[in-house]
Amino acid sequence: MALALLTVTACEDSGGSGPSYGAGAEGQPADRAPAASPDGSGAEEPAGEQPAADGSTATAPPKQPPAPAISVRTAESDLGTILVDDQGRTLYGFTKDKPGRANCDSDCIAVWPALISAKDVTAGEGTDASLLKEIKLGAGAEQAVYGDWPLYYYVGDVTAGDVNGQGLDGEWFVVAADGKLIKSHA
Repeated sequence: MALALLTVTACEDSGGSGPSYGAGAEGQPADRAPAASPDGSGAEEPAGEQPAADGSTATAPPKQPPAPAISVRTAESDLGTILVDDQGRTLYGFTKDKPGRANCDSDCIAVWPALISAKDVTAGEGTDASLLKEIKLGAGAEQAVYGDWPLYYYVGDVTAGDVNGQGLDGEWFVVAADGKLIKSHA
């Protein structure tokens, strides 16, 4: 009796269900074409039982759900009401950015990851949806913008609510619900 071995390899987005960081599309799940049927008809096989090379069947892994949308909301901090993502991570603006244009290069992005998402970023509690926009970056990625400020994280913020990037280099500040930078220090 011959024994067929079916190996299934799953790839997981390194960013999990949270935001992707960086100016490119790295870490974004690739679009997958539907699998053709083994009879060559092009009809997609239903999820569940899939034929193996020897004619036996094996259970295919379920299709991954689409990446969840990310939202921007407000939270209270020692600096006042500020913008955070749906995980409570503080969002910052960079004073060298221009309205609708990010000026954070690759060295900058390594420390100040841009808020990018495979799906549109949505306005959450306490925010003004008319202030939330996106700008196109390279490789099809889009960065969230609130008011005039492209939004960034700071790698030195370890937990939700941290504001360790506030005022760094006199260029990085948290963003208020009205879309303005809060330039006081923690």
